Amino acid sequence: MEGATERARRAQAGAGGANTGRPARWRGPAVLVALMLAAFTFNTAENLPVGLLELISGSLGVSLSAVGLLVTGYAVTVAVASVPLAHVTRAAPRRHVLTGLLAVLVVSSLAGALATSYGLLLVARLLTALAQALFWAVMGPVAVGLFAPAVRGRVVGALSVAGSLALVLGVPVGTWLGQRSTWQVPVAALAVLGLLSLVTIAALLPTAPADAAPAAYGTRPDTRRFKTVLATGTLSATGAFTGYTYLVEFLDEVSGFAPSTVGVLFVAFGVACLVGVGITGALLDRFPRAALTGAVATQAAGMLGLYAAGPHPVAAVAFLALMGGALGPVFMATQHEMLQCAPGRTDLALAANSGCYNVGIAAGAALGGLILALADVRNTFLAGGLLTAGACAVLCGGRFLGDDRDCAA
Repeated sequence: MEGATERARRAQAGAGGANTGRPARWRGPAVLVALMLAAFTFNTAENLPVGLLELISGSLGVSLSAVGLLVTGYAVTVAVASVPLAHVTRAAPRRHVLTGLLAVLVVSSLAGALATSYGLLLVARLLTALAQALFWAVMGPVAVGLFAPAVRGRVVGALSVAGSLALVLGVPVGTWLGQRSTWQVPVAALAVLGLLSLVTIAALLPTAPADAAPAAYGTRPDTRRFKTVLATGTLSATGAFTGYTYLVEFLDEVSGFAPSTVGVLFVAFGVACLVGVGITGALLDRFPRAALTGAVATQAAGMLGLYAAGPHPVAAVAFLALMGGALGPVFMATQHEMLQCAPGRTDLALAANSGCYNVGIAAGAALGGLILALADVRNTFLAGGLLTAGACAVLCGGRFLGDDRDCAA
């Protein structure tokens, strides 16, 4: 702990020096925009097959469930590979790592667009997933290190907005483009976006030792807080995806919405997520801990509200918006916490957080499926809401284990 604290102090003390690797002021925003574009591209790549299921299935002659594995396998790869890759590359200059990851994104996207078989497409997807697993660990410290500590919450918020736009804009536009051409066209477009990010970062981000980056270590290293936030994020993700995975069935069977309306509600859910990320990003710098607690509590209220009032359409829409407005902010707030409480390197802490969050996604989907086999879909939101409430309890319980600021407003 003392060694990590001393490293954090040294990193902050040198944040304004000439050898920290921080670019000139005018370059910082340009690099941030490139990282936002990369975050948007990676998240779009992860979820794009959802909108292209039937097109890919018909083109490659495989079942819809096999195409669905392109998304599941992607998430599992990110969960498993995040920490090992961050550990292996911990000493490499961040500029080299980021340009390498974006090169993999470009090549794997082109390979996916040119794939003539399901096996080749799956391999291309897994390569993209490996790049994304490390990207989310490296990107955060690089981005916040470009700016003063007082605005780092807003930087994390900007990156999260870009990632959330993938669901609101990237996947719908990619689906529309694929339906009017072929599924290969939007996949190839990802390579173009990745190339734009690669060129910008390669040109503007200086090469510096990884340990010299201003945000290489947590500003307030705290092993107990790190474990608390990690557990909170994992429980929250498990709770959220216990219900969210089966949201279509819920809106149809419980709330009675027509299939055409369900599509509109998904867009509304994505917009609510985007709004929630924007609001939380503005609060992170002033109230970082309250922002996390508030996001988790809001998610719990939304899910339990859907369980209780789901049969009433108007109430269902309101609680759906509440859940959507919290889903993105929970992950964003845990990432921001990792930049502060990481007991060692922030990239390793962010990798652990991302990996655990993806484990929660997989566990939640599996738990929801089990509940669905034993009871009705409404109970998936009850279980998810209770798990999220448990995450709130973990956060607030941290104060009784020695951190009396966990529930500070």
